Amino acid sequence: MSSTGSLPQPVSGPDGVPAELLVALTESGGGDGPGPAVEAAHQIARRTGAAHHDVLVVLGSGADTALDGWGAPTASLPLSDLPGVVGPIAPGHADRLDSYEWRPSSGLDEVGSPTTAPRSLRVLVAHGRTHLYEGRGPGTVVALARAAAATGVRAAVLVNANGCLRDWAIGDVMTITDHLNLSGASPFDGTVFVDQRELWDPQLTAVLRGHTQRAGVYAMVRGPEYQTLAESRMLASLGADCAGMSTILEAIALHQLGVRVSGMSVVSDLSFAAAPTDPDEVVRLVAAAHGTLAAGIEAVLAAL
Repeated sequence: MSSTGSLPQPVSGPDGVPAELLVALTESGGGDGPGPAVEAAHQIARRTGAAHHDVLVVLGSGADTALDGWGAPTASLPLSDLPGVVGPIAPGHADRLDSYEWRPSSGLDEVGSPTTAPRSLRVLVAHGRTHLYEGRGPGTVVALARAAAATGVRAAVLVNANGCLRDWAIGDVMTITDHLNLSGASPFDGTVFVDQRELWDPQLTAVLRGHTQRAGVYAMVRGPEYQTLAESRMLASLGADCAGMSTILEAIALHQLGVRVSGMSVVSDLSFAAAPTDPDEVVRLVAAAHGTLAAGIEAVLAAL
């Protein structure tokens, strides 16, 4: 499936899922096939009252309240209520999925009236995610991504925190332009051959770069332990600008399902610093970047 172009209007099959997407879900679903993702999508539709969603936002460590300025969602449910999805347990992650109807700000004419009636988007916002280091398999890690795709989502903004391998500042936000999957895992079993050269959608990535302080390569390691200094030097020599323990498996799964993927990573730890990494401090430091994260997410939505 293609991951470029504008948001299409899907043609639903018997399960309410577009035929092409159902094929992709079947190919990549392993022994479970498309069933759990489709069932979870149906539950999202029932619980939110929205038959279709357009965009997925996943907020990582410490970013779970980054969109509080949006006000109350139209509907909310625990992530763990969804088939195949496990509630997050990491610090700074919440077991919550919100549904919003989002409209971009419209211009005003000379008398202060809106000049246009902007198209609204239905946005799913996950306030946390599951990680490989929690002892879950890749299928569980990407279960929400697959469910969101089955709801009709065709674009995603994935947010995380990182250990920085460059001479950057704590609180800087990096647009993810590429990645290194060093987790030893894949969201797929079998012959699911996916071209990743433009996994990070060029148009949406360019939009984010206009709102973040940095842009670069994110390396995913399994964790939960933080890397040694030797490992940090190795990661930097491989071309990574920062490292973390999430996001990449979700991005690959979404890309395979035709979803346009973009992402931001917050510098919350300096990998070469003398002080040890404190996971609670990571969460606190990410909170300082909430304004940048919200601006980037809203810019992506406005570009769709």
